[in-house]
Amino acid sequence: MNAQREWFEKDYYKTLGVDEGASSKEITKAYRKLAREFHPDKNPGDDVAEDRFKEVSAAYDVLGDDDRREEYDEVRRVGPMGGAGGAPGGPGGFTFNVGDTRGGGLGDVLGDMFGRGGRSGYGQGGGRSGVGPRRGADLETHLTIDFADAAHGITTALHLTTDAQCSTCGGVGARPGTMPRACGHCGGRGVVDDNQGMFSFSSPCPACQGQGSVIDDPCPTCRGAGIEQRPREVKTRIPAGVRDGQTIRLKGRGGPGRNGGPAGDLLVNLTVRPHDRFGRKGDDLTVRVPVTFVEAVLGGEIEVPTLDGDGVTLRLKAGTQSGSRHRVKRRGIETKRHTGDVIVTVEVDVPTEVNDEQRAAIDDLARATTIDPRKTT
Repeated sequence: MNAQREWFEKDYYKTLGVDEGASSKEITKAYRKLAREFHPDKNPGDDVAEDRFKEVSAAYDVLGDDDRREEYDEVRRVGPMGGAGGAPGGPGGFTFNVGDTRGGGLGDVLGDMFGRGGRSGYGQGGGRSGVGPRRGADLETHLTIDFADAAHGITTALHLTTDAQCSTCGGVGARPGTMPRACGHCGGRGVVDDNQGMFSFSSPCPACQGQGSVIDDPCPTCRGAGIEQRPREVKTRIPAGVRDGQTIRLKGRGGPGRNGGPAGDLLVNLTVRPHDRFGRKGDDLTVRVPVTFVEAVLGGEIEVPTLDGDGVTLRLKAGTQSGSRHRVKRRGIETKRHTGDVIVTVEVDVPTEVNDEQRAAIDDLARATTIDPRKTT
């Protein structure tokens, strides 16, 4: 089993709002509903919604997998949440030996969580070592881009000052020419055992702080940490169609891993500058285009701007109303999955100044007009 410590503490069924006997279909349906409700793209800048989204995702990561759900249910049945106080075998209710994994089951579960032996353990004596690879931390940064770059995509460079593998010792932590030695107290395991009757737990070695090794001559640059802060440049491609407030995850571009572990991710929070003419609705562009009274009454062809700058012709019907909307197909934002349209809102431009000839023509039109738009029937 690959049980996690938090399985004892968290009720994933309650997190998703389903019964323990819920079907896989019901669990998936509940997850999708909550994920849509609390997704960061829908709640930009809302830390509470983001935390709730992470909780829902973690719950579904377990309950959405039949094998992991079965393991989780077993932990709940026999662990602190599942009636540990009433089982036979003494005041605590447990009669098993955590180190005894011949039959698998809960011995494996607790062995995984508390570091004792199991079929997946490693290190001397069959116990789990405390010096395994550790994934690097996820880092966050901010990037502001233009509206057109967000629509078309852009290749850019992010300049960061972050933790990175020490350039002097290569992450070893020891002065060049020397190497760390195995800790004599724990035999290089990084953990020491504490036998308590039927239970046997492991804790980090106090001599090496769980590292499994001791550095006698630390690196002068990182002082034994194997990590230093330094400026670095991260080149990346921002995909076409990103939105204001969206977060882009760059895999493996975050903090360095420890003991051979993978690097974390880099989260890029985007701000998109507004355009002076275009708006956006999904993958559609929106734009307002002025037309003359003659064009609105008699119809005609007008030129509509596009984000590419080449323009496109739109034919107006006679009697086009001010404020009416017209769609220009497939000239909006293009992504891998979809190409949006341009939504044109027509606005009749009323002149504020007219010459004598124009005024005479308007007077003639007024005398010829017999329809009163304000008259109700």
